[in-house]
Amino acid sequence: MKLSKTFLLTELRQGLGITFRHFFSRKITIYYPEEKTPQSFRFRGLHAQRRDENGEERCVACKLCEAVCPAMAISIDTHQREDGSRRTSRYDIDLTKCIFCGFCQEACPVDAIVETRQFEYHGEKRGDLYMTKPILLEIGDKNEEDIARCLAADAPYR
Repeated sequence: MKLSKTFLLTELRQGLGITFRHFFSRKITIYYPEEKTPQSFRFRGLHAQRRDENGEERCVACKLCEAVCPAMAISIDTHQREDGSRRTSRYDIDLTKCIFCGFCQEACPVDAIVETRQFEYHGEKRGDLYMTKPILLEIGDKNEEDIARCLAADAPYR
C-alpha cells in the first residue's frame, strides 16, 4: 500500500490538485490604504491612558501594570498628594520593548491604561516610540469614544 502510494505519487497529485483548484478560483485582495479589514473590539494596538468624568487621570499608581508586564516596558514613578491620594508623576511605556500582550489592561483595576484599536503609527527614531504620560493621555482623550465602546462590548467577557 505504502509502496504503491510512493510510486504513483499520490501525495504529490493531491497537493497539485489543491494548488490548481485555488489557482483558478477568485482571489481575495485587500487594497490596504483604501480598504480596511474588519477589526475585533478586542484588538490590541497603541496604548492610551483614560481620564475620569471630571477630567482627572484615572491611574491610582497601584503599579500592577508595571509588575505584570512580561517585557518590562512600563516604568512608573508615584507621588503623594496633599489630600492623601497617590498619583503617577511619571508613566512611560517603551513600545520597542512592548509585546502588546494586554496584561497591563487586564491588571488595571480602574481601566486607566488601555490598548486602543489604533495600529497605524510609526516612529522614525527610537525616541518616537517612547510614550510618556502626556502623550498617553492625549491618545486617550482623542480615542475615548472608541475605547468606551470597545470596553462596553468586552464587558460580558471580563
